[in-house]
Amino acid sequence: MTKEEASERYQIPLKILQEYENWNLCGEVKTGMGAWQYDDQDLERLGMIMTLHQTGFDQKEIREYMELYLAGEETAAERMRILKEKRDAALDEIHFQEKKLESLDYLRYQIRKNLEEKERIFTNQKKASEVSQKHRQKKDKKT
Repeated sequence: MTKEEASERYQIPLKILQEYENWNLCGEVKTGMGAWQYDDQDLERLGMIMTLHQTGFDQKEIREYMELYLAGEETAAERMRILKEKRDAALDEIHFQEKKLESLDYLRYQIRKNLEEKERIFTNQKKASEVSQKHRQKKDKKT
């Protein structure tokens, strides 16, 4: 399968496929008529690269991780360490974003509370005005 076919079929950006080719992550160059040919193993690796990319790994980190992956099971502990660091960083970011949401919700609550108080005051003033007006009308009728 050519780069263009792999890109179209698996929705992998051509830029990532070009990087993959430049990284020489495969043991042998797989070319057919001058173009890289992707096999199932390449597509599996590209799937992993896409997952790493989508979870926030930058190009350098992806390449490092993939080199460890290709080195075999003896690198499993190092790969787990890398994934744990990324996971911890993602959790820290989630907690930071949750605190931002709490602050935004508090500000929204304050605005609603102020608007409700103003509405309550306005309604009470309107009722007082209506009562006063009715009282004046009764008084005017008596005189």
